[in-house]
Amino acid sequence: MAPTQAEGKTLLIHEGRLLDPSQGLDAVGSLLFKDGRIEWWGQGEPPVKPNAVISVPGLVVCPGFIDLHCHLREPGFEDKETIATGTRAAARGGFTTVCSMANTRPTVDSRATVELVLHKARTEGSVRVLPVACVTQGQQGKQLAEFGELAEAGAVAYSDDGRPVADARLLRHALEYARALGRPVLEHCEDPALAAGGVMNESALAHRLGLKGMPAAAEEAAVARDIALAELTGAHVHIQHVSTAGAVELVRREQQSRRVGTVTAEATPHHLMLTEALVLGPKGGDITAALGPGAYDANAKVNPPLRAQADVEALRQALAEGVIQAIATDHAPHTLADKLCEFDQAASGISGLETAFGLVMGLVHASVLDLPTLVARLTSGPARIIERGLADQGLSGLGSLRVGAPADVTVFDPNAEWTVDPGQFASKGKNTPLAGWRLKGRVMATIVGGGIAYAAPGLAVQKAVEVAGA
Repeated sequence: MAPTQAEGKTLLIHEGRLLDPSQGLDAVGSLLFKDGRIEWWGQGEPPVKPNAVISVPGLVVCPGFIDLHCHLREPGFEDKETIATGTRAAARGGFTTVCSMANTRPTVDSRATVELVLHKARTEGSVRVLPVACVTQGQQGKQLAEFGELAEAGAVAYSDDGRPVADARLLRHALEYARALGRPVLEHCEDPALAAGGVMNESALAHRLGLKGMPAAAEEAAVARDIALAELTGAHVHIQHVSTAGAVELVRREQQSRRVGTVTAEATPHHLMLTEALVLGPKGGDITAALGPGAYDANAKVNPPLRAQADVEALRQALAEGVIQAIATDHAPHTLADKLCEFDQAASGISGLETAFGLVMGLVHASVLDLPTLVARLTSGPARIIERGLADQGLSGLGSLRVGAPADVTVFDPNAEWTVDPGQFASKGKNTPLAGWRLKGRVMATIVGGGIAYAAPGLAVQKAVEVAGA
């Protein structure tokens, strides 16, 4: 990766609030990196004189954010995003590791494609990229991909993201193979027949707008089936972008039952913070201002759709409880043409890497979560879900500030306010319903492998000789 430091180089993050929920650490101190690993943390003088220092008084220093669900589009859809632009966006958003989805062209269903993604990430990327490979060949839902070969090549999980595996027998076999390899299957839970043709949440609002809805039951039926298969096989099923109160309750009951198998879940910033009202335009709009399909905000079209306030509240509660272990962006960049059309025809997805942290910090400022819990859902929570894949790639300890762990760190100001300007995004995708929104909480620096992947304007990086007492 581009930001990794040369051998023997050291970097000191000086006098920040060290916050690592995996260790119960929350104290003012400093952090020393050497040769891409965490060498030391504590107070006072470091054991080795650093080559460079970033002084961060008043800022929070935590493990680098990990995104389990990200669309980098390359290979095949470079007009929407590339690994280079997507990972620059990730660095700006505080993400040091992103799991790239397999719905590219060609799909990530062969050793060659996994290796291509990893090569591009090493040579052009700003952060770590961990490929998620297909469950079925070509995402066609007919024949399983070569799970062992894909894991050996570097895939950390399997998913036909966007195309749920409809054949339950086939998914059972996929789970059995994945269990043997110690990897989760990441499921986009949707009953295709129930959801067919839907473009927003099925509700009174959809009816009034004349838009076909996607019922909550489409997600909940699929979640129930996948939980049953996890119990049958003893495998790990991870529910992607959970969005309904009913689906959350199914996951909660399964986790409380402690039966055979593992079921985990993620929620996106937009499902945690936004509702279906945003279809009407910025800040929820007024239904009387909606003049027809072309007047709705296609930037608020996602799959699964934005839901009702009751669903948002259920997701927030589950996140606080740990029923939902991870916040994942589902970063889905699109071209202007993909969104500048009638709502029914628009592509689904939000370009979310650069706004994710500022958006979910709203949960802290509203006292829904405390800061350590939020950081855990962005760091140690995601790391545990792909733990075996990380270990196989020599990345054990990711998601923590433990000595010897990879030197991946995010520095942020929890109180800094900023205005979302899609024109300034590093991502090619400018598709966000948050344009002009004022967010509170900003990433100030992103360190990957001990090297600086991103530093906000004004954040000084000094030679050690310039820092008194360093």
